[in-house]
Amino acid sequence: MKNLKNIEHINLSNAWAKLNRIDYDFKFKNGEWKRLSRETYNRGNGAAILLYNKEKGTVILTKQFRMPIYENDKNDSMSIEACAGAIDKDDTPLETIIRETEEEVGYSISDAKHVLTAYTSPGALTEKMYLFVTEYRDTMKINDGGGLDSEDEEIEILEIPFYTAIQMVQNEEIIDAKTIMLLQYALINKLVK
Repeated sequence: MKNLKNIEHINLSNAWAKLNRIDYDFKFKNGEWKRLSRETYNRGNGAAILLYNKEKGTVILTKQFRMPIYENDKNDSMSIEACAGAIDKDDTPLETIIRETEEEVGYSISDAKHVLTAYTSPGALTEKMYLFVTEYRDTMKINDGGGLDSEDEEIEILEIPFYTAIQMVQNEEIIDAKTIMLLQYALINKLVK
């Protein structure tokens, strides 16, 4: 980019993820250069999946405590979301979502359709989300799910009617961006009737 120079990264934290302050010179349309500073949070990329069942007219979602939501609104700490997880260094998004589906919701899938790629908060997060859909059947359930103790996960699995999930978006019971995008994709593409 010709309108960007003198980029400097200052590490602020390497705890759960990397928090950097990035200072840089940016040239505006009026020709003026300004020194700007932004913080970015880098926890890697992620993948999410909407599991849907055409025959039953249902979807599988998760419910779990999210500290950032609690910090923003003490009355709103439990998040209803599509199954999702961070992509490990050597994994593809598909490999990640196959693993996360088994760990979080207890279903064994061998493939899924990649439908969207999106940044959920590009002003602060470097995370790119790879979004998938796949149809599930009861026979694919192989364990109770609920997440991994080693990752301190306590996940409730929800199997709910698809149109109830759509209503939950409208009622703001589902406020997670990746889940809203996947539910809207399913609605637009008539995955569930």
